[in-house]
Amino acid sequence: MNDKQRILVGKIVAPQGIRGEVRVQTFTATPTDLQKLSVFGHNIATDAFRFVRAVPNSNVIIARIDGVADRNAAETLRGTELFVNRGELPDAAPGEYYQADLIGMMVVRDGVELGRVECFQNFGAGDIMELDNGDMVAFRGARVDFNQGKIYAL
Repeated sequence: MNDKQRILVGKIVAPQGIRGEVRVQTFTATPTDLQKLSVFGHNIATDAFRFVRAVPNSNVIIARIDGVADRNAAETLRGTELFVNRGELPDAAPGEYYQADLIGMMVVRDGVELGRVECFQNFGAGDIMELDNGDMVAFRGARVDFNQGKIYAL
């Protein structure tokens, strides 16, 4: 499966309690979206991941993974990225985009091409496009032109 067919939707950030549950930081529109998706990751099959509950006022959920029965086993999953198959996701609404669709697009500011989007980062203040030359550009307020394959940054 290529990178465009699998979409990153979360990351296991820590064990939760002593019975093997894990805390998952979600990258979906709402944390509870993960309960409707077939999630998979390194050594985690789609049918092994179970949504347990969302943490109020947070982008974190608590999940159970079949075969993970204690805190020590849950600790070994820290940092595991979780994905879904692209075909499982709905079409993006007008004016919304899946970040995976923007990878490889040229970023332009004031008529100057800055570089191509390599990945996205988010350190809490909004999405940042990391370019192939190492520069980072804020996505907030950017305009996407799929026809030209360009993102016009502010």
